[in-house]
Amino acid sequence: MDLLEYQGKQLFAEHGVPVPEGRHATTAKEARDAAEELGYPVVIKAQVQIGGRGKAGGIKLANDADEAEAHAKAILGMDIRGLTVHEIWVERASDIGAEYYAAVVFDRSAKKPLLMLSAAGGMDIEAVAEDKIARLHVDPLVGLRAEEANRLASDSGIDPDVSEPVAAMLAKLYDLFVATDSMLVEVNPLIVTGDRQVVALDAKVTVDDNALFRQPKVAEMRNPSAEDPQEQMAKERGVTYVKLDGEVGILGNGAGLVMSTLDVIAQAGGRPANFLDVGGGAKAEEIVAALEVLLSDPKVKAVLFNIFGGITRCDEVARGILQALEQIDVRVPIVVRLDGTNDKEGRQILADADAPQLHTAKTMLEAADMVVALAREGAAA
Repeated sequence: MDLLEYQGKQLFAEHGVPVPEGRHATTAKEARDAAEELGYPVVIKAQVQIGGRGKAGGIKLANDADEAEAHAKAILGMDIRGLTVHEIWVERASDIGAEYYAAVVFDRSAKKPLLMLSAAGGMDIEAVAEDKIARLHVDPLVGLRAEEANRLASDSGIDPDVSEPVAAMLAKLYDLFVATDSMLVEVNPLIVTGDRQVVALDAKVTVDDNALFRQPKVAEMRNPSAEDPQEQMAKERGVTYVKLDGEVGILGNGAGLVMSTLDVIAQAGGRPANFLDVGGGAKAEEIVAALEVLLSDPKVKAVLFNIFGGITRCDEVARGILQALEQIDVRVPIVVRLDGTNDKEGRQILADADAPQLHTAKTMLEAADMVVALAREGAAA
């Protein structure tokens, strides 16, 4: 779960990380009132869960009320890399003397938190050379020791006079990372003001979705309007779904089977539109819910059901497919491959149905070739 900047800064403040004073707004009038309350100059910042806001025109400096309101009107509703701006953050402008980069990220390969610090922060951090970013893995059983934070600050090449307060901020960021079950806590830029104060000018926080049950306060920050509509629908229906960029919708029972289906679709020359696992004991109503999610993606031109009947009965899946066709306006072809418990019965149920959009296949390779060909026909139509 990705937080918006202002939400991240709320967590920062709770953990003692210095941030500029600011106000949340959803209308130009609210932004004007917030600017008047904070005092000028202020910065009007688009709140979207993606980088590149500054280059896209989503961050503007305002020196009076009219300018603040005008900037807010221009930013609200703006499209930034595919995301629409619905919220803004009005923040007291900072006196920037230097810009650094700091982050705590979970390194999956090392299975440890990784701290990163660079004296080269700002909008183009992606272009910074690897040797200009100091790194330190933290033993999660021990935690971040003061001497480690001080060494990282020293190795990063930041100004010596702020090395100690930056190290102290790293410790607070690490504490927040652990306390909130985060996968990423990033500050870019971490600034040094004209009077040499260290302040987090931005906040990017990603919390592990699997830990939200023990992070109720963070869970309340979830913004459904900022999430992918198909993934949000899947979450509401309890369906395991990940959206991809292709045109072949895929539904299977079991993560391993679905993953292998993605590979076979690619081998057949197609592009998977999603990963969708209905689980090992899917019933008819679960098949309906899953198909609704899958077909809500307009890019899907054909669908492949790949079902292995172990716990799941293939005849139950077949009934679920037919039930779904009665409830949903299905306008794309569906290829069904059933194998395992009651597979013959399942195929017979589908064969007896009056459903011209249904096609059956006996093997996974046959099903993949068939669905890819049908998807191409749909894309060309």
